[in-house]
Amino acid sequence: MNNGYALDSLTLSITRNMLFHFKNPQNSLFSHPKPTFHLNTRAAFSVTSLHSAKTEPPPPEVESFWRWLSEQGVVSPKSPVRPATVPEGLGLVAQRDIAKNEVVLEVPNKFWINPDTVAASEIGGVCSGLKPWISVALFLIREKKREDSPWRVYLDILPDSTDSTVFWSEEELAELQGSQLLSTTLGVKEYVQNEYLNLEEEILLPHKQLFAYSVTLDDFLWAFGILRSRAFSRLRGQNLVLIPLADLINHSPSITTEDYAYEIKGPGLFSRNLLFSLRSPVPVKAGEQVLIQYDLSKSNSELALDYGFVESKSDRNAYTLTLEIPESDPFSGDKLDIAESNGLGETAYFDIVFGRSLPPAMLPYLRLVALRETDAFLLESIFRNTIWGHLELPVSRANEELICRVVRDACKTALSGYHTTIEEDEQLLQEGNLDPRLRIAVGIRAGEKRVLQQIDRIFKDRELELDELEYYQERRLKDLGLVGEQGEIIFWEPK
Repeated sequence: MNNGYALDSLTLSITRNMLFHFKNPQNSLFSHPKPTFHLNTRAAFSVTSLHSAKTEPPPPEVESFWRWLSEQGVVSPKSPVRPATVPEGLGLVAQRDIAKNEVVLEVPNKFWINPDTVAASEIGGVCSGLKPWISVALFLIREKKREDSPWRVYLDILPDSTDSTVFWSEEELAELQGSQLLSTTLGVKEYVQNEYLNLEEEILLPHKQLFAYSVTLDDFLWAFGILRSRAFSRLRGQNLVLIPLADLINHSPSITTEDYAYEIKGPGLFSRNLLFSLRSPVPVKAGEQVLIQYDLSKSNSELALDYGFVESKSDRNAYTLTLEIPESDPFSGDKLDIAESNGLGETAYFDIVFGRSLPPAMLPYLRLVALRETDAFLLESIFRNTIWGHLELPVSRANEELICRVVRDACKTALSGYHTTIEEDEQLLQEGNLDPRLRIAVGIRAGEKRVLQQIDRIFKDRELELDELEYYQERRLKDLGLVGEQGEIIFWEPK
C-alpha cells in the first residue's frame, strides 16, 4: 500500500476555528438561527440552579440607570424585576412571585441601540458603508467617551471587560495550549485588529472632527466584547441590537427553552412603535433571579469565547474535524463536483459533540476524499447521481482502513498538543478553588480531550470490524444475484 499517496489524498485537520467563518465574517459574526441573548456573566461556570444565592443592592451607577428608566416610563415601582448584585455580577431579581411566561419587562425601540440608532446619530453618514457590528461598536465607543451622551447612564453600567477569552492575558491563554479555543481566540483577536486598522484608515483619521477622543484598539476590542456578549440578534429582522436593562438577565443551564423574547407593537391601533418583550421561561419566587437560556446549541468553547463561562454538561463539549480535498489529488475535480452536489465543498467542517453520533455526512465525505486506485471507478460520470448513496456504506476494506487510520492518527496528534493529561485536568476540577479563568481553561481542555478520545474509540472499533463489514463489491454481486445471503458465490450451470 502506498501510504504516502494515501495520506496525501486524505487531508484532515483538527485545529479549525469552529466559531467564526472568516471568509465572510460580516454575515456570520452575529448570525444565530434563533433569537438569543448574549450576555456576559462574571462567573467561570454558569448558574446551576434557578434559585440564586444572596442578592445585594446594586451599585450607585445601576441605581442611576434605574432612575433614568423610571423617568422615561420604561419601569415603575410595580415592575416585576429590578437590577441587583448577584454572584454573576449584575442580574434581574424578581420583586414578587412571577408566573411562567409572564412578561417581566418591555423596552420601547427608542431605547434600543442598533444600526438604525447609528444611522440617526452624528456619525451616521460616515458609518453607512460599514458592517453593522462595526458601526454599532464605533457608536458605543464614541458615546462612552462623551460626558454628555444621552446613553451615559447605560454605558456606565457596562463592564470594562468580561471573562471572554478575547480579554485573557498571554499567561492565561497559555493554559489553553493545544485547544481549538486557543486558535479560535487568536484568530478572532487578529480579525478584530484588522477591522480596527481598516476603520482607522477609512473613518477615524479622515473624520477627526467627529471623534474628539482617540479610539484605540483596546476600545474597539471592548466594544466587540460587549456586542458579542450582550447583543440580541434575529429579533424579527433585527440582526444586531443592544437592549438596555434586558441585557442584565443571566443564564441558567437548567432552562431548556429559548422561547422568551418577543418583538411586539406598542399600544394604539396605528402605533408604529415596537417593544421588546421579555417573559420568564419558568416560575420565579420573589427575591430569586429571573434567568434564561442563552443558546442551547453553543459548545463550551463558544460559551467561553462569547460570555466567559463554561458548563459542566457533557454535551456542551465539542470538537471540530476539518476534512479537505487536496488540490494535489489527481481526482480532486471530480471529488469536488460530487461534494458540491451534496451540499459540501473543498473543505468541510464537522462538529463532533460528546455522547452523540458522528454527523451523517462525515463518513461519506471521508470515504470520498480517500477514494483512490481501484476504488476510483466510482468517480466516473455513470455513478455521479448515485455515488453519495454508495459512500454512505463502506466502499472497500482499503478505503475504510485508510480513513480509520488517518482519523486516529489525527486524534493522537491533537491529544499530544496539550500540556496536561485529561486525568490531570479532571483532578484540578475536582480539587476546586481555581481562578475563574483557569477553571474555564481546564474545563475546555478536559472537554476537548473527552471528545477526541470518543472519536478515536469510534474509529478503533471500526478498525476491529473491517473484516466483518460488507463492501461495495459484495453488495453489487448480491444485487446481481451472484452471491448468496451467506456470502457464497452462486454458479449458474448451463441448461
